[in-house]
Amino acid sequence: MKIRNAKQDELDFIREQRVAAYLEHSSAIPDAHWQALKQAISSESDRQTGVDLIVCEFDEKIVGSIVLFPANTDAYDGELEELDYPEIRMLAVDPAARGKGVASALITECIQRSQAKNHHFIGLHTGEFMKNAIKLYSKHGFERLPQYDFEPANDGIIVKAFRLSI
Repeated sequence: MKIRNAKQDELDFIREQRVAAYLEHSSAIPDAHWQALKQAISSESDRQTGVDLIVCEFDEKIVGSIVLFPANTDAYDGELEELDYPEIRMLAVDPAARGKGVASALITECIQRSQAKNHHFIGLHTGEFMKNAIKLYSKHGFERLPQYDFEPANDGIIVKAFRLSI
């Protein structure tokens, strides 16, 4: 397993892989919400200044990715106030590579990068329907921060906030 920064010529593949990884959720949420989620994970937000787009490779093939937004940036296109700690977004693992530690390795890399920049916290948001993601983040020690929850599509589906002390 190799963790590294993504290369410019890999962006289209990474975004397509993200959509494929999130597709399992499309049947659990209204179509309008799925379309909004799909647009968000396919957007150019992962190319903002200071954002780390990180990939995991097995045998020189990208099997997962994650985006680490720096503190005090707009990671959610105006949906949420800027937070004073880094924020993980868009964790995606190829369905064929699940169960091999890819997601945990990517999360750990984000934690280590944030610690190296002397941050005391790292945060993330995830849809309430992403039960496996919530279990994974809880296993890593992330705690709920409900005051930073938001409802992006005004459809009753809450995007839950989590934070880890590092």
